[in-house]
Amino acid sequence: MPSSPLPQGTPLPDDQVLGRVIRSVDDAFWIHAAKGGRRVLVMTPAFASATALEPAGLKELTFAGTNYRCQLASGALDLLEHLPRPITVDQALNFASAVAAIDEPVRGVIYDEMKGMLVPFDASAAEPMSRADVLGRYMTGGVEVSGDDIVALARICPKFDEGDLELIAVTAGLATKKPVRSGTPRTRKGNASKPKASPTPIGRFELPGRRALADFFNEHVIDIVADEERYAALGIGFPGGIILEGPTGCGKTFAVERLVEHLGWPSFPIEASSVASPYIHETSRKVAQVFADAIKAAPSVIVIDEMDAFLSSREAGSQQHHVEEIAEFLRRIPEAARNRVLVIGMTNQVDAIDPAILRRGRFDHVIHVDHAGREEIAGLLQSLLTDIPNDVDDLSGLADRLAGRPLSDVAFVIREAGRLAARARKERIGADEIAAALAKSPSRNADDQRRIGF
Repeated sequence: MPSSPLPQGTPLPDDQVLGRVIRSVDDAFWIHAAKGGRRVLVMTPAFASATALEPAGLKELTFAGTNYRCQLASGALDLLEHLPRPITVDQALNFASAVAAIDEPVRGVIYDEMKGMLVPFDASAAEPMSRADVLGRYMTGGVEVSGDDIVALARICPKFDEGDLELIAVTAGLATKKPVRSGTPRTRKGNASKPKASPTPIGRFELPGRRALADFFNEHVIDIVADEERYAALGIGFPGGIILEGPTGCGKTFAVERLVEHLGWPSFPIEASSVASPYIHETSRKVAQVFADAIKAAPSVIVIDEMDAFLSSREAGSQQHHVEEIAEFLRRIPEAARNRVLVIGMTNQVDAIDPAILRRGRFDHVIHVDHAGREEIAGLLQSLLTDIPNDVDDLSGLADRLAGRPLSDVAFVIREAGRLAARARKERIGADEIAAALAKSPSRNADDQRRIGF
């Protein structure tokens, strides 16, 4: 049994006393507390200062003229090799989030479950470990299996399916090793880093009423994904994140929907209504799940709508779960680009978003989208009427009347004109239907609201 410099019965803060020693490493000792079934980590000041344990959370203890630091634990507070295997996916995801935050390599780590953090220390005579090593040993109860080897983990951890294990690995910041399917040619090592060619040719993107925005997407997205090898040869990787910011109704959502449709890739939405949760860690887990699903389906698109609703600035007094959610996005967004996932955010309050989110490397471009001008509205009108039988000749005059209004209003006027023509048993939209649609669709200013009833 390891020995302790502190005898049993030594009084501790919080009305506790020391029991028998459990284990020790270097100048740290794990000792049972005599009350409540808790345990205590006792360290010399030198060991405590060499770790990332928060000084504010440590208690001071003096015995026989020597100062010590100690911490009482209600949850797990132990060395990696003594941690029990996780029982639930949430348990494993919490540990994986802690793994993603450490620098590698490490020679020893202590897991503080209550704070959700791994505390590295320089264990004597220990072999260095990577993040993948740390995760693998935790998941398997000490077996030396890499945490990114999903097939090997699935054999040793039957409680978790491959989807769970892949999500856990991605949460830890690891690129998973996927099995080679029967009939699939193996990739030569020399070509391992070469990006995959786009699955189908991607032509030029057109966005009615938004020529400048269409040109931006063609230059910074379409051309790159259509010829990844040529760009990669010059050090240009997959497109980084893009934010469209501007007033409500300016056409941000319309532009993104058309781009996703043009690319033909799977799309994964993130919005407050789909990921927000009052439960601690739940929002972060949902965000990690969306990114993991998008990476699995790559090339793909993640669309973050109303991002100011849950990515607002971390200010003094911010709740801990909000800080955790921001940190989750900070980890995931760069990882998405490395795995051929295009991230597009939309907001009408860009100033409210946390500055760390807006940094290049996460979102490379922040594009202002304003209300459409006359020429842009004329272009949208022409596009909307192209496949609809009509006798509308004065597009210029119609664009003048709709100038300054949201693009959604333009589309609504054309739909309303079509409804009126169909109701009148006509086969074509004419100037009369357009005029009637305009009269029935006034601008929704505060002083200009249609009311039905009394």
